[in-house]
Amino acid sequence: MTKAAGAARQGTAPRNYPKGERRRAQIIEAAFTAFGQVGYRNASMVQLAAACGVSRAGLLHHFPTKESLLEAVLEQRERQDDAHFFRTGAADRDGLEYFASMVRLVAHNQANPVIVSLFAVLSSEATAADHPARPYFVARYERARGQMQSAIDDLSARGLLRPHVDPSTLAADLISLIDGLQVQWLLSPETIDMPRHLRNVLRTVIGVEVP
Repeated sequence: MTKAAGAARQGTAPRNYPKGERRRAQIIEAAFTAFGQVGYRNASMVQLAAACGVSRAGLLHHFPTKESLLEAVLEQRERQDDAHFFRTGAADRDGLEYFASMVRLVAHNQANPVIVSLFAVLSSEATAADHPARPYFVARYERARGQMQSAIDDLSARGLLRPHVDPSTLAADLISLIDGLQVQWLLSPETIDMPRHLRNVLRTVIGVEVP
């Protein structure tokens, strides 16, 4: 992992960065917050430049278009997910470890509302056919369903799914649950505990306790 990737996962740029890389990381961080608060369409390049203390020309030097900045923000979110989700390297082989990692990721997101807001706002906007983030979210959901289906198939092969569970629809059902919990939590963070709700639902479909 490069220093740049490590810094992006933490949302900050180390002081020993070259100045250009440090400024680029700061711009991505500011855009991360702005897109999560007001959406992609409502965040102007002028506002984004002001938020990170550079001129519009300075912003365009690093990101010639708003689309290129959006791409960098989405890539950062992917790196953050990877940092917290695939820590052990076993989640892509063991169904129980996959769902344990999922609970950890949801708990991490609950402690970082900007991440949840970014996903909720942009994924909703991206349902528009002409939105630049639409291909990203289409691919992301396809990948998420595929990864979760592999975990479900592993649990099914090991006889760990409860008898009433339909393995063919479970991945889409659980992803819908997680996305819905995120919206409810953004609206009522004092009453919705996302990892607790997820664990409770997993107990109804998996015959053993998720670690």
